[in-house]
Amino acid sequence: MGFDILVDGYNVIKNNAMFKYVEDKSQAEARNLLIKQLKNRYRNTTDRVVVVFDGKGAREQMQHIDHICVIYSCAGETADSVIVRLASEAQERGVEVMMYSDDGEVKQNVFKHGGHTLTTQGLVSSLNAAPKELAQLSEHRQNMRRVYGIDPRAKYQQDDEEAARPHEKKKGKSSRRYKSLRIDRKTLK
Repeated sequence: MGFDILVDGYNVIKNNAMFKYVEDKSQAEARNLLIKQLKNRYRNTTDRVVVVFDGKGAREQMQHIDHICVIYSCAGETADSVIVRLASEAQERGVEVMMYSDDGEVKQNVFKHGGHTLTTQGLVSSLNAAPKELAQLSEHRQNMRRVYGIDPRAKYQQDDEEAARPHEKKKGKSSRRYKSLRIDRKTLK
């Protein structure tokens, strides 16, 4: 079973330079960028990802963008209180929670409900990280270069070149066996 991943949306945007730069131009663009990066990062996971923003509506608004749940709190309710409520509900369902925020009070309340609290910098680092398989391949190549002074890609290039060459028909044992018969036929003619 996966995690419930709760993200304090505006807290991530306010505490990271990349999102802050975009927010200075447009808050909506910063929200969309965060949601887009979360979609890309968690597209192949069973985890439930919920991003919570402070809203201004009379009621709480929820929308699903692909597999990301986006919640805007209602007027008079903070995103922090929505996150704590979601952590409490997840605990009742028996689901583990990972929450990304730098707000100390939210972290403390989510921790009380059995959740794991992580920093917004940790989230941004994971959003910008290479996919796991690519990172492992890169690490392997670096180790090969360091230890053996070789580039493992060269092996694959050689294999590709050999596969591209047409194979000549080689004479095996069976053709040698009948060589004497061929010679005899020539002498008979």
